[in-house]
Amino acid sequence: MSKTIFKGSGVAIVTPFNENGVNFDVLDELIEFQIQNHTDAIIITGTTGEASTMTDEDQIEAIHHTVMTVNHRVPVIAGCGSNDTKHGAELSRMAENAGADALLSVTPYYNKTTQKGLIEHYKRICGAVSVPVILYNVPGRTGMNLKPETVASIMDACGNVVGVKECNFDQVGEIIRLCGEDVQVFSGEDAMAVPLMSLGGSGVISVLANVAPAYVSEMMHACLEGDYQKAGKMQVKALPMVSALFCETSPIPVKEALNQMGYAVGECRLPLTTMEEANKEKLIKAMKEFGLLA
Repeated sequence: MSKTIFKGSGVAIVTPFNENGVNFDVLDELIEFQIQNHTDAIIITGTTGEASTMTDEDQIEAIHHTVMTVNHRVPVIAGCGSNDTKHGAELSRMAENAGADALLSVTPYYNKTTQKGLIEHYKRICGAVSVPVILYNVPGRTGMNLKPETVASIMDACGNVVGVKECNFDQVGEIIRLCGEDVQVFSGEDAMAVPLMSLGGSGVISVLANVAPAYVSEMMHACLEGDYQKAGKMQVKALPMVSALFCETSPIPVKEALNQMGYAVGECRLPLTTMEEANKEKLIKAMKEFGLLA
């Protein structure tokens, strides 16, 4: 199995909602916006896509719709993790059947299993599918950390695990040291995308790319071309915008930003709410300074 899913900029795309459910017309607009602006992969129904408030049926429909709309122009990676291993395996099978090119599988949240439990969890998940799987380590959301040696053990045990979306920057170097060329490491933090690339990363799975896809793509490809002077300057310039996109729980700010840009993505589903007015003003100010709004 090829170990390369994509290199560069993958967007953790939002899910537009309306009163009837997923707004597929607006989702199509977002997908075309991304592809036209050189995004290298679409990650659908992840954390930013609010999969946790979607039914399995709605989630799989969104994945299938994205696959059909993208039509092989870039890889489609489906978020389909669960804290219930049996459910996660079934959801992964459904996402594969919906046509996803690869899966993004978050560590089981809330249960707080052991590292041994993580290995067994992923063996069951990965054994249920034939497509490549990217592990997703986001301790700030899940309450637990996927250790580098556990990543290496999972990759040894599961031939279709090709990489990890990593939000714990401190362990990126150790993951790459232990797993070598077999692993693709993607930054799960927009603010650390360029530093991660300098350690041998493959790209970013980005929230910022929702509103600035061409910018993130250019920054990541500068890294891939070895131009870290350019990439570093772009990373620093983007930091205030990234900060504004995370001034409240994501994806609250990024959905507000897209609404401000004319994409009718709607509001987040409860328990996420609309932005506090002071934070909304901070976001709009950052967008204007970054050139996203006049």
